[in-house]
Amino acid sequence: MSQQEFSDRSRATGAAHVWRDALVAVLAGLAAMAVTAALGLWAAGAADLPGGAFPRVVAAVVVMAVGGSVDISGDAGAIAETRADLSVLPLSVTLAGALVIATLFLRPLRHRAVASTRELAGRAAWLAGVWVLALIVLSLLARHTFKIPLQDPTGGLLEDVITDAAPEVGFRTDIPVTLLFGLLWLAGLLVLALLVSRRAPLPARLLRFQEPVRPAAFAMVVLLLSYVVLGLILALVVVVTHGHRAETFAVILLGLPNLAWLALTLGLGGSWEGKVDGPFGLPMPQVLDEVLRTPDISTLDLGTLTQHDGRAWWLLVAAVVLVPAAAFLMAVRSPARMRPWQHAVHMAVALTLTVLMICLVARLSAHYGLSLLGIGELLDLGGGLGGEVSLRPRLWTTLGLAVLWGLVAGFLGSLAAARVHRRGEVATEAS
Repeated sequence: MSQQEFSDRSRATGAAHVWRDALVAVLAGLAAMAVTAALGLWAAGAADLPGGAFPRVVAAVVVMAVGGSVDISGDAGAIAETRADLSVLPLSVTLAGALVIATLFLRPLRHRAVASTRELAGRAAWLAGVWVLALIVLSLLARHTFKIPLQDPTGGLLEDVITDAAPEVGFRTDIPVTLLFGLLWLAGLLVLALLVSRRAPLPARLLRFQEPVRPAAFAMVVLLLSYVVLGLILALVVVVTHGHRAETFAVILLGLPNLAWLALTLGLGGSWEGKVDGPFGLPMPQVLDEVLRTPDISTLDLGTLTQHDGRAWWLLVAAVVLVPAAAFLMAVRSPARMRPWQHAVHMAVALTLTVLMICLVARLSAHYGLSLLGIGELLDLGGGLGGEVSLRPRLWTTLGLAVLWGLVAGFLGSLAAARVHRRGEVATEAS
């Protein structure tokens, strides 16, 4: 066999391995997301949806979990109109898929010290190609229409009108938008995976960035996962002590990081604003629903939470413990030559970017209403159909507090790590 033939065969074998790795990563990640979504929806009672809608709803939740767009439409006949919108990321589903895909993407690279830009780009391209095909399949599956029966509040006077106005609500995926945001989600995940893992190889020209970036990125991932684990423990305690098993497991499997990372921002002193109106609301904890269920836009922060439940101050305690602990971890994994002010700056930047990410992904908006004969923007016809739920951050205040927390925690973490033997530290030789 000639050298050229051997080289061609090696490249073909390598491409086959990359294709196989990409396929396994995407299928395993989507399987993890689908199982998590299905169990969460089953706990929430969605398994009883008519018309075999359950697998389609599962597909829609997976699409939403990677940033895809699911449009909700309504039709209530010639004399009525339904309006609905939903914007929320089920972050439990997102996290399950992210952990699996990132792990399988990094696994073939774990024994390498350096990788070329071309190789990493090639692996990412194969993964993106399989990912796009999978998103298209999910988007085609994620569509369905429901008929919603209405009650006549007039005792029969509007029976014919109500029959004609019985609304249909359906959902379908906006495929171009889903592909765009799905690819952005995947790109962000792969970049974060390369930044966090110590054993992931980088191109030679990027090696100089790993010392200031990787320890901070790893510390932030540990901080976020710590809040999720803490939230899981508290949720299981609720199951044991107060019951509500189905509702609690639905929250765990669909939106636990939504609540846990919201708690992080509140513990830092950040504030959110929102509103809960109608039969819909925030499932757990109940105190969130109580704070936001007012006629006007409400403020959600430590103060308003404490007015309803004094235990909310534990969010501040959690932040005081976990944020400096993350800064200490960052300092321990950083080279010993770094100065405390450098650690403070790195921690401030990392924590601010993390809080910004939370503010972008944890916001939610849901709205549904029925308008009959053009009378009223929302007309609830006895079926409890009108409702609104919204939650959005007060961004600049929350980010400013994250900067301050990061500077202080980074400086304290550096002082605490000074007593620990760190990477790059050597004993002083006797002269």
